[in-house]
Amino acid sequence: MCVAVSGKLIEKDENNGRVNIRGNVITVELGIVDAEVDDYVLVHAGCAIAKVSQSDSEELDELLREIGQ
Repeated sequence: MCVAVSGKLIEKDENNGRVNIRGNVITVELGIVDAEVDDYVLVHAGCAIAKVSQSDSEELDELLREIGQ
């Protein structure tokens, strides 16, 4: 099963960015998403695949926490 997670874009350098996901900062490819710093993005396999709202990001995070319990 493949799962995408969401986080906040905290740095951007052309087609790469750094995303904070639950306190973990990872580098992601931004080539297919038009995102700016402070946007929330959905990340799968090291690539941002969509922009999402902050509320959608928080809801997804809560759902993943429930699944993990």
